[in-house]
Order: sequence, then structure tokens, then C-alpha cells
Amino acid sequence: MNEWKAGNKEFLLAILFSGVLAWVAAYFSDLFAVKFNFWTHSLSAWFVLGGLIFGLGAALNKSCGISTLSRLARGDSRMFATILGWLLGWVILAYWPANTDAVKSSLPGKISYLPLIVVTLVIACWALIGDKKRMKLWFGMMGIGLLSGFIYLYQPRWPASALLHQVSLALIDDKQHSWPSIEQYLFFVALLLGMFLAAWRSKRFIFVSSTFKHWAEHLFAGTLMGVGASIAMGGNSVQLLLALPTLSPSGFGAVAGMLMGIWAGHYIIRCFKWG
Repeated sequence: MNEWKAGNKEFLLAILFSGVLAWVAAYFSDLFAVKFNFWTHSLSAWFVLGGLIFGLGAALNKSCGISTLSRLARGDSRMFATILGWLLGWVILAYWPANTDAVKSSLPGKISYLPLIVVTLVIACWALIGDKKRMKLWFGMMGIGLLSGFIYLYQPRWPASALLHQVSLALIDDKQHSWPSIEQYLFFVALLLGMFLAAWRSKRFIFVSSTFKHWAEHLFAGTLMGVGASIAMGGNSVQLLLALPTLSPSGFGAVAGMLMGIWAGHYIIRCFKWG
């Protein structure tokens, strides 16, 4: 959103279309009989509300889900409070009775491949006729979507929000809900380790201390993100890399809500000098 306000509207568009290559992983799952069990949902005001709350929290935190982990890996200690807030938010709404009508994912399915393939070709052509900066932006974002699709096939609960959601359910009732598997914890640790090594190698690791004020602000922002993700059934990574590529109506509503929440958060930061 900062890039959009600065005049670089293409950056936001690239993020919104980052998951377009998820159809490749879906086709792979169909071809080799690998389980693909993501469910789309019909549009509901709850998803828009959840996205709005998540976007507001992300704006106040000045980072979304993955960016929070990246900042933590680069030495920003304030992100510990954000992650604690995520968990608190999931616990608060662990049994949220969202009234949604679940329908099976349209992927894999031959009818849904056509629009996604067309969009992929259009984006590829647009990137190729541009300069190196445009090519790097679009192919980089599409590469993220492609990798996330295959990661999802291997470990459906790879996002940090999914891990914390499962932990929150187990904390409340470990007899009814299982704790995350060792593999999920290892995947989370490996994600942080990879980010840390990248920051260290590029000399971007800088320890950022925090005060009580910082912890209170980021705990509140993280709680909003956790509550919003709980209502919308996923944070921004789930919505952008899974819900939108599978043409889930709920995903479009959640992302629209997130954008509105981010705009509202920027207004609060500017008017009340948040952070």
C-alpha cells in the first residue's frame, strides 16, 4: 500500500496476482493423485470483516504475516509481541461460529484452469516486454506463488498462522484437537532460519530493542491480526496464495477487506502518531 501511495501501483498488482501459478501445483496433484484438499467458501460479510480487522492490525504492526517473521529474523525484537498477539487472537476466536457455506475447491478441475492459464500468459507477456525491473518483479512474485503451491501439497499447514491456530485449539482442548506435528514445528523453524541466514549474509541483520510501549502496540496489532485471520479463515498468505488462485469468493472478499483495513490503519498512524 505504501508503494501504491508512492505511485508504484504495479507492485500491489503483482502481489495480488502472485498466486496465479498455483494451478501448476493443482495440475500436478491431479496428474499424480496427490491430495489437494483446500476448500473455497462462498462470499460472506464475515470474510470481509475478518480481512478488515487483519488489515488494520497489519498496518499498525507495519508488517503482514510473512513480513513479521522476516523482521524477527532480521533482529526486530518487537515482532515477538506481534506473534504472541497472533496466538492470543486465535485463542480468543478458536471456536468462532462463522456462518459460511463450504464448497469443494474448483481446483483441480479442467474448467478453472483456462482463466488462470490465460492470466499467466498475459502476465508473462507483460513482464517480457518491459524492462528488467518489471521482469524481476512479476516473475519473482509468480515464482513465490509457484513454490507455495507445491509447499502446500507437501505441508498444507505451512503458514505460521495455521500453526498458531492449531496450537490455540490444542491449548483450549487438547483432547478434541491435536497439537501440531513435529514436522510443522521444524518447517516453522526452518523458515525462520532461512530468513535469518539471508539477512546475515546480506548484512541486513540489525538487532532492534523494544520498550514496553512497543510491546503493548505490537501485542495489540498482533491480536487484531489473529482475530481477523480467525474470522477470515486465514491471513494474507492463505488468501493471496490459496484462496484467490482457487477462485474462492471468500478470498476476494477477505482481500478487499484487508486493503480497506490497511488504508484505515495508515490513517490512524498518521493522525494519532502510532508507533
